[in-house]
Parts: sequence; structure tokens; C-alpha cells
Amino acid sequence: MIETPMSLGGMVTAPHHLAAAAGRDVLRLGGTAIEAAVATAAALSAVYPHMTGIGGDGFWLISDGTGAPPKALHATGAAGERATDAYYAERQLSAVPWRGPAAACTVPGTVAGWDAALAHSAGWQDPLPLEQILAAAIHHAETGIAVTRSQSWLTGARLDELAPVPGFADVYLPGGQPPEVGQLLRQPALAATLRRLARNGLRDFYEGETAAMLASDLAAADSPVTARDLARHRAEWLEPLALRLPRTGATVWNTRPPTQGLASLLILGIAEQLDLGEEGSFAHLHGLVEATKRAFRLRDVHVADRGTVARPDPLLEPAALSAEAAAIDPARAAPWPHPAQPGDTVWLGVTDAQGRSASFIQSLYYEFGSGLVSPQTGVLMQNRGAAFQLSGSWNRLAPGRQPFTTLNPAMALFDDGRRLTYGTMGGEGQPQTQAAVFTRIARFGLPPQKAVSAPRWLLGKTWGQGTMTLKVEDRVDAATIQALRAAGHDLEVTGPYEDFMGHAGAILRHPDGLLMGATDPRSDGAVAAL
Repeated sequence: MIETPMSLGGMVTAPHHLAAAAGRDVLRLGGTAIEAAVATAAALSAVYPHMTGIGGDGFWLISDGTGAPPKALHATGAAGERATDAYYAERQLSAVPWRGPAAACTVPGTVAGWDAALAHSAGWQDPLPLEQILAAAIHHAETGIAVTRSQSWLTGARLDELAPVPGFADVYLPGGQPPEVGQLLRQPALAATLRRLARNGLRDFYEGETAAMLASDLAAADSPVTARDLARHRAEWLEPLALRLPRTGATVWNTRPPTQGLASLLILGIAEQLDLGEEGSFAHLHGLVEATKRAFRLRDVHVADRGTVARPDPLLEPAALSAEAAAIDPARAAPWPHPAQPGDTVWLGVTDAQGRSASFIQSLYYEFGSGLVSPQTGVLMQNRGAAFQLSGSWNRLAPGRQPFTTLNPAMALFDDGRRLTYGTMGGEGQPQTQAAVFTRIARFGLPPQKAVSAPRWLLGKTWGQGTMTLKVEDRVDAATIQALRAAGHDLEVTGPYEDFMGHAGAILRHPDGLLMGATDPRSDGAVAAL
């Protein structure tokens, strides 16, 4: 898809077409952007289980459709009370593993975020019944989904890691084998859990019947997360990070630590000081790549559990950004590599007819998370806690601490009244893809779909990739590729539409109510609109 979808009555973009349709149907019922976002997120848990689920975390930026700054909602879980050095030492583990019960060491936060966001939405208008919001997700989990190419491929690629994890094979290996593309996959326990949440309310996940079943299964599997950890969990409203871009004529927002929202804003703030030339040129790609290097170094010093670091806001002051930009050589690549953070995620965006918007990102961290599935609830647990370190780190494991997270939803308000809701999955690629999409729309005037579909790049290692090179899709202009190599970039040319470049999306709302959307051709997504 190259042409940008447009509408006036509300719009949803999501990385799976059935999930986008679920959100659109809630808008058709008169629901708010938040209600449609929850419907979309819940449906993604059923139709895109390798990418996301109710056993993961989520982060929101929510706009009421006025010129006021958005609100940020953090729905990320902390390490369980049993997630101690002694727990891992007793199991002869020198690091938090990537898979299995010991990887499932943080509370799933996303359902609490749905609950808090819906409570906020109820202040806008009378709420829809939860049964209607979760109806599509329940249907898809119960009647079955057609397995996507990415789910089939990732199941096979990670089979050795995931097959031995308790509960995984029973749900995601029908017949004991990775499912084929298009094969029917049912998730009856997940459907029953979603139906129970619709009946009892979303806090049931943490304090009711669902919580009791989930805690029992986690204890049986030897996960460090307990019933007390579930009961204590709440989502939190925090002030978002904000950055004014005077040259661009926009204000951009993102989420605070423990997310890497700071890195996303730093890249844009540093790039604001640079001459980016023409879209897709050497100056454009080189400038953003070098800004990424500066931003990631700062991120890794200043971002962790927010209780352990100073406020990052001074890093976004004009003088600080100018100093970072001045350190960039416009003709030469700075040394790299740098330690990378992997990740797996979905981002979705919704804008309703009243102009209210939700930028929401939800994740299990790695594909299929920890692999641990609760038999009674069908909840696939995240492995976000695998980002913790057991010794000598700024990201040190301790009960009650939140791990560093690559998740970060984005939003921008232009001086002319346009509002952009955008984001992507992709671990360390998230800030880079956000920068690519934003600059193409804001600096170069591309319509959203062309901005998302255009060739992308990725610095370093992320989801599905083991090298630290600068990867560029082969659709990048050959002269730009040659110039990047000549400037000293360690370049790797990839295929034309690579999954690991992220599954991005965007909705641009104009002051007259016109909505322009985008979905990523690298995903199974769609824009669904009224």
C-alpha cells in the first residue's frame, strides 16, 4: 500500500488487520479512542500471540483532542518478591535467562493499564460495556485464528528454546509441531480468561478468580511472581517527556524511564540541529544514524528504573542538544558498536471522530516472551525481566524494581494544529524508526503511508538480528549506500521489506478533522476507518 488511507469518522492502525477491524467496530458503536485501543490490543493478544499478549506490559500516550499535552500511562510490572539473587543462585543461574519460569520474573502490567485507561475514558462519555470491547478478542481466541507467516516462522526458529518451557507446546505447537501458515490455532483458555475479565472486571486479573489461577500456575512452574505481587500492581499516570522542535514547528512527547522514550526524543532533538538534506539522502540517513549513537549513549547512562536515576529533562534542553549535535561529524561515522537491547512488540494508534487519540504499545519483550503459559488462564508470560542484570549494573535486579524497557509510544502536535500519533515495534529500532517516520512527515512533507513504507535502516542488533552493523534495506538509493560506506559506516544491505525494521504505523489528524493513516507493509496490519 502506497496511497495513504483517509477518513473523517475515526481511524485505527494496527499490525494485524483483524485487530484493526476490532477497534474500528468499537468506534462504530460510539466508543472512544481509548475503548477502541483496548479492543485492538485485546484482539492482538489473540491474533498476534508471538508479538504481544495480556501477560506483557504496555505504555500509553492519550490526547483529549485539544491542544493540551497528552497524558502518559505506564503499565509496566515490577520484579516479583521472589526475584532475588538467592533465587537465581539456588538454581545455578548467573544471569536472568531469556526463556522459562525464571525469565517470567515481573508482573504483567498491561491489563492494569487497560483498566486505568478505560476509567479515564469514562470521564469523556458513558462507557461501553466491557463485553463489547473484548468481544472480538474472545471470538478470535475461541473460534481460532489463521496463523500468520511471522508466527509460523518464529515458532520454528525459536523451537529449541520454547518447546521445553511449561505450557508452551500445549498451546502453540498443535500436534507437537510449529503451525503452518494459515493453520487454525485455538486458544480456549485465553478465551475463557477474557470472558471472565469481561464479566468480573479487569482487576480480576490481579485480585480475583483469574489472579488465583494465574498465581497457582506460576507457583507450580517456579516463577518468582506471587499472588501478592499481582495484588499490589497498579498502572501509573506520569507526566510525559516533552520536546519543542522550533525548526520543525512541532512539540513531540514520549514516555519517561524506565522506557527509552528519552532516546526517541534525543534523536529528534539532535537532528533538529542538523542539515538533513533531502529525504533518503546521505545527509538524512547519516544525520539520524549519528544522532542515534549520541542518544543511545546518553540513554544507557540516564535510563533505568526511574527511582535510581536523575530526571532526564535537562538532557532535552536546547543547549544540551546543541552540544550533542556539534559533536557529530557531518561527513564521517563515529565509532560503533554499542551494547544493544532486543525486543518484540506491537504498536497501535487510534483517533476517534472527536479528535481524541491513543498511542499505545504493548509487548512480551521477546517473541513469545518467556514461553511460559499458565494452563488455567492461557496467559503467556513476558520475559521483560530478562533485561535485568544480577550484578554491577545500572539495571540491577531487585524485588519491586522495574526493568529498562525498549517500549515507547510517540505523539506530536504541529503548530498548524495537526496531531500525529505514531510508533513501532522493534527493540532498539523503535527510536530509529520513529525518527525516520517523523522526519519524513514533519521535515519532508511525505504523506503517512509513504513515510512508513519508504526504505528504512537500523543501527545495531535488535529483534532477530545478531550483528551490530548499520543495516539498510536494498531499496535505499545506491548512491546513498555508497556514500554511507565511504563515510565509514559498517554497512549491511538487506532485503526490501524486513520484519526487524519494525512494524510502524501512524495517524495524522488535520484541524478540519481529516484523518490520514498508515500501516507497515512489513507487518500483517491494516488501517481500519469510518
